[in-house]
Amino acid sequence: MMRTSVSAAVLLASLLASGSAMAETIKLGFLATLEGPLTALGEDGKRGFDIALKQLGNKMAGKDVEVVYASSDATPDSALRAARKLVEQDGVDILIGPLSGDEGIALKEYSKSHPDKTFVNGVASAMEATVVDPSPNFFRFNEDAAQWMAGVGEYVYKEKGYRRIATLAEDYSFPYTQVYGIVMGFCRSGGEVVDRQWVPLGTKDFSSVIANLPDDVDAIFVGLGGADAVNFLTQYQQAGGDAKLIGGTILVDQTVLSSKGEAKQALIGTPTGGPQADDWNDPKWQEWVKLYQDSYPAEARFPTPSLSATAYYVNVMAVNQALEAVGGDLSDGQAKFREALAKVEVAAPNGKITLDENRQAIGSTFITEVVEGPEGNLINKMVSVVHGVRQGGGMSIDKLKEIGMPSRDTPECKTEY
Repeated sequence: MMRTSVSAAVLLASLLASGSAMAETIKLGFLATLEGPLTALGEDGKRGFDIALKQLGNKMAGKDVEVVYASSDATPDSALRAARKLVEQDGVDILIGPLSGDEGIALKEYSKSHPDKTFVNGVASAMEATVVDPSPNFFRFNEDAAQWMAGVGEYVYKEKGYRRIATLAEDYSFPYTQVYGIVMGFCRSGGEVVDRQWVPLGTKDFSSVIANLPDDVDAIFVGLGGADAVNFLTQYQQAGGDAKLIGGTILVDQTVLSSKGEAKQALIGTPTGGPQADDWNDPKWQEWVKLYQDSYPAEARFPTPSLSATAYYVNVMAVNQALEAVGGDLSDGQAKFREALAKVEVAAPNGKITLDENRQAIGSTFITEVVEGPEGNLINKMVSVVHGVRQGGGMSIDKLKEIGMPSRDTPECKTEY
């Protein structure tokens, strides 16, 4: 009887250890900003996520997919609360999210305390998340916010003739990284950044900020998104502002270009950089746009997918590709799955995406300008695209660390680094 009991105990322990591998269900956690100033981005991220799962028949590697949804408000505390619930209470196998920069840094750190789970970034794009002490179970299939600005500084200097600019952006890690990208390219080309202003995320009254914007510049880089962007554009027009603008990526995303009111008209002609272009004629992109449009009635979506919808769609497809490669095996702390995920090459709608040694996306950056589309709506028209953009551009990770992580004052405006 004793030998039988020991054998049963060993068998039970073995079954428990391989429970995830034996399970017929893959449990996914979804996390995005469904509250606060970036709500529109989060809602479209959910559309992209849901479209991907529907396309897969709610199955991955032959197993049913169960989803637990959670919301944050773009603050790290709210993202951590949601992540803890998903991981520690709901028991998800894989968490996809979050959306905002500071949230991404927080979840990267949190992932280290749960090495048996896999965290796939939503679309949070602060550089620090994959440069500073990266986590072995945190993967990012979107470029960081500086990669999105690759080539924009050079473009506005050489093609637009801008020599002096000011910047206005929200005071947290994602806009820091966007300003980092524009400053590096613009200043290396010979341009001068004469003023940098920062406002809290969720700012509603921009009157004092607008009054302090310098007049003696060729253009203003505006790194605002969501409700903040709409509020600024409305108040800037009311104040008679008419400076040329350079857009942060989410200033001219469909979440702003499709907003109500006339304020968005101020964005016509605005150059920017980002992970997609609304009018790109690539067949995979056109297929994705049609799938997005066909998945929801026109009043329940944007004319074309936002960058958030595209990113969450890509995340689901990357996870599925890795699960298929290992037959859905999540045993041994998901070791085989993570090894496969690190090697995934995603034939994404916005260009091929691979990961570097820090599990950070190498992808495509599009330089675009806002124009009126054929149906009267505003779109980002492609100017050029560069494929295979790495984090830091031509600089090594060590050089990035030497310059310093993006902040209010970093990088300095210099012609050489």
